[in-house]
Amino acid sequence: MSVLEATQTQELIELENRFGAHNYHPLDVVIERAEGVWVYDIEGKRYLDCLASYSAVNQGHCHPRILATLIEQAHKVTLTSRAFRNDQLPLLYRDLHELTGFEMALPMNSGAEAVETAVKVARKWGYKVKGIPDGKAEIVVCENNFHGRTVSIVSFSSDAQYRDGFGPFTPGFKIIPYGNSRALAEAITPNTCAFLVEPIQGEAGIIIPPAGYLKEVAKICREHRVLLMCDEIQSGLGRTGELFAYMHEGITPDVLIIGKALAGGFYPVSAVLASAEIFGVFHPGDHGSTFGGNPLGCAVARTALRVLIEEDLVKRSALMGEYFIYHLRTIHSPKVKEVRGKGLWIGIELHSAARPYCEALKDEGLLCKETHDRVIRIAPPLTIRKEEIDWACDRIRKVLES
Repeated sequence: MSVLEATQTQELIELENRFGAHNYHPLDVVIERAEGVWVYDIEGKRYLDCLASYSAVNQGHCHPRILATLIEQAHKVTLTSRAFRNDQLPLLYRDLHELTGFEMALPMNSGAEAVETAVKVARKWGYKVKGIPDGKAEIVVCENNFHGRTVSIVSFSSDAQYRDGFGPFTPGFKIIPYGNSRALAEAITPNTCAFLVEPIQGEAGIIIPPAGYLKEVAKICREHRVLLMCDEIQSGLGRTGELFAYMHEGITPDVLIIGKALAGGFYPVSAVLASAEIFGVFHPGDHGSTFGGNPLGCAVARTALRVLIEEDLVKRSALMGEYFIYHLRTIHSPKVKEVRGKGLWIGIELHSAARPYCEALKDEGLLCKETHDRVIRIAPPLTIRKEEIDWACDRIRKVLES
């Protein structure tokens, strides 16, 4: 690195710190370009990306097929709003139906918007279909959940920092322990309209519930006429070695929330999927989004889904994830408490703060990010190869065993 390049890096960091709100604590690497599983800083140093933009780039950075679609569609039309129809949205609806089996979809932009949409449709279903008295609907959620950052969503977070200074909070949510189906059964009342859950908790540190948990909560929800809503914004679209994490237990939720990798990192696209009966409670004017369902986003999402299926990235996630987890578990270090994961979604829990190790890994050319203080999250693009996993494990071993 030349003195000039180092100065440029520091100048950009200082500009961000000076003019940007300090709501993130990024590693001090300034990325200029990316391809596949690799990203490059402005000095040209190469790093293996083991975060994949929080699973938004499952297909790999700057996938050429998705890029070509983005460019082609941008030359045609990018935005019409939902005041008019466009030629890409119906095709995305069809593709999502054929891929998932859900009857209907409602497109949004960010994951948080999709969660808000699911909350609204669940409440309205509770009032209009289940017959819950107005203003009394309850949604059950889990401790250590992460569903987004809006005021309504942080209202049901159990993380003190996510709530600090943002009240008053939205009522109507009940928090129970994660992975405890009995707690769900005890929490349900006649006013319960839905149970919102991550099949695997991501921000909490890649927390995998006990075997049979999802199957049991699906049964409880059916028995009590409660909607089971799975948030698969991070866990979905191949991340865990199945198309969706709920498939590991052979169940199907009533409502599915997806985003991130739905557009391969090129554009913010999210969606809520459900039956025609559930979405039947929405009428024109009840809910909407200017950018939701726009032709550029829809075209990109359609190609991103085709890449995921045609390049067999779901199976690749299962195979490469098993390989990665096996080799990580051969690392012998008193610093490591546990290595856990499913597919290419892996958490290395330490006995101390993970941030210094993420910084050390960055210096070794490997980009990871800590979560819940003591967990190093490993989530590379699903296109990663065995030799790249070997390369990563060598560096993780060096940092953790040193």
